[in-house]
Parts: sequence; C-alpha cells; structure tokens
Amino acid sequence: MDRRERIEALLRAEFAPAALEVTDESHLHRGHAGAAAGAGHFRVRMTSARFSGVSRIARHRLVYHALRGEIGPEIHALALDLLAPEDRSPE
Repeated sequence: MDRRERIEALLRAEFAPAALEVTDESHLHRGHAGAAAGAGHFRVRMTSARFSGVSRIARHRLVYHALRGEIGPEIHALALDLLAPEDRSPE
C-alpha cells in the first residue's frame, strides 16, 4: 500500500466519507527543502457527515488527528477541502 492509499484508508475508516479524493501532489514540489527526506505533498477533498455543524478549523483538526501517525514521516504538506453534505453545491 503506497502513501496515498494509506491516507485514503485512514480517512475512510475515520470519516465514512460520502466523497473522498486524495491526490499526491509531491511531483509539483520537487526539490523542496522541507520534503527532501521523502515526505509528500497531498491534497484531500472530502465530504463527510462528521463535518456537519463543525467549524472549518475543527474539521482540519479532526483530519490532522486521524492522520497523526503519517504527519512528518509520510506527509510534509496537506491541503484540505472538507465539506459536510449540506455544504455541497447543487449539481
């Protein structure tokens, strides 16, 4: 299981998301001094009922807590777009 798959599995287990997209953007940051040891840059887009009535900052804290074992050794940077079902724009 690679880094992206591990992050996705942890988020699925913790948040049971209606929608989840984990993108490895490490290639966009080649040569970045902070990631020289191999940790990657990831973007997470997720919709979960766990975020209903929860502030943006609290949503981020929940995700960082769920990924606490990956932050540092596996994740150098994490961009988050976190929505509750009621936040979704009509299609």
